[in-house]
Amino acid sequence: MNWETVIGLEVHVQLATKTKIFSAASTTFGATPNTQACAIDLAMPGTLPVLNKQAVNYAIMFGLAIDAEICQESVFERKNYFYPDLPKGYQTTQLEKPIVGRGSVTIQLADGTEKAIRIHHAHLEEDAGKSTHEGDLPYGMSGVDLNRAGTPLIEIVSEPDMRSAEEAIAFAKKLHSIVTSIKICDGEMSQGSMRFDVNVSVRPAGSSTLGIRTETKNLNSYKFMEEAIEREVERQIDLIEDGGTVAQETRLYNGDTKVAKSMRSKEEANDYRYFPCPDLLPVLVSDETIEELRQALPELPDARQNRFVSQYALSDYDSAIIASDSNMSAFFETVAKDSNNPKLAANWVMGELSGSLNNAGLGFTESPVSAKQLAGMVVRIADNSISGKMAKQVFEAMWQGEGTADEIIESKGLKQVSDSGALEKIVVDVLAANAVMVEDFINSDESKRKKKLGGFMGQIMKASKGQANPQQVNQILLQKLNELL
Repeated sequence: MNWETVIGLEVHVQLATKTKIFSAASTTFGATPNTQACAIDLAMPGTLPVLNKQAVNYAIMFGLAIDAEICQESVFERKNYFYPDLPKGYQTTQLEKPIVGRGSVTIQLADGTEKAIRIHHAHLEEDAGKSTHEGDLPYGMSGVDLNRAGTPLIEIVSEPDMRSAEEAIAFAKKLHSIVTSIKICDGEMSQGSMRFDVNVSVRPAGSSTLGIRTETKNLNSYKFMEEAIEREVERQIDLIEDGGTVAQETRLYNGDTKVAKSMRSKEEANDYRYFPCPDLLPVLVSDETIEELRQALPELPDARQNRFVSQYALSDYDSAIIASDSNMSAFFETVAKDSNNPKLAANWVMGELSGSLNNAGLGFTESPVSAKQLAGMVVRIADNSISGKMAKQVFEAMWQGEGTADEIIESKGLKQVSDSGALEKIVVDVLAANAVMVEDFINSDESKRKKKLGGFMGQIMKASKGQANPQQVNQILLQKLNELL
């Protein structure tokens, strides 16, 4: 039987406020455990929450960015459940009247096709704490860090519109691009700033009835999401085809061990005993506030991509990659403008620089090579001062902090030889010293001669200590060899 996969995502986005959603406690990441949880975050007797206005504004900005409905009256509820890292015994969230209503996000797939993924809603809520099971804890014990408790989130809930892991990842990446572009989230998935819950079910191809779904929680990388989806789809299909039934449950996936397991049976809304939060008034948003936030929205990824195509003559592919990351975009634009060579700038930003940053676990804002330094190197490539091969040496030296491109070219003697007279002498000398190779070239048929040019080029580059301009050398070499035929 042919099966169709049905996927929906619930995406938890930590908002980039300096303080928590209902208290003045700090949201700084990496602090000593339990040093950033105050009495309000723990719902101690006599405390009352006060809503963080910036968190509300950030939620509205997201809604505007995806052209969603903005609910001008939203309400907070208490979601009751009991877990060690939830100090209140309930989570303050939104259910019946979320602040962001229906919208959609358009994704682009590898084959160039586009698809609109519907957003059911996005609601404001507070984060829970974090249970830890390793580190300095005695064997067999767990610890609870409440620093994260009360950090403001928006939970973005999609419709079950995705049909493959590829579509789910494209959707997740697009959301990441949007929230980081409008600067409501830092997007650091390794720090839990974005976490994905993936709802997966399968059904016979052509059926309109949804299958029983499972939810795999707290995935914080695209790779792990892809693996978790593919394994869950395979598990469900095998289970059904063997005569079994998929249980509606919450599951976990360990990306390090590649093991997925059941966590608990899936709860329904009534299991949480939602009721209106008695400590918080409804949130009322005026038309003026919405319009002010709309006008203040930064450039969105799709608009940035279109601008890169028109302003810098980049391909759709290159523009899409660069525009998806606001920090990469800013870096690229500095390099492109300072070097006056957008295409070469794009190649180096997407290629050598991105690869080096990924290997080092760094972002563009942490790059050891500044945008102005890279632009200086691109200028020297463009004016033929250095070859592409030399440029890699220059880049590595800049990465190690050895100076600007010009300083490194001078200190290492990397300036490319482009003087035609000097290059002609090197070519003539190499041909004279390799009479056997020349004779072999002359006696070979035309199809084999092209392959033999590499041997001459190697000798010439060796004689010039790698500094000869390869394009000029190739022209001179062909001219001299053709004269001998």
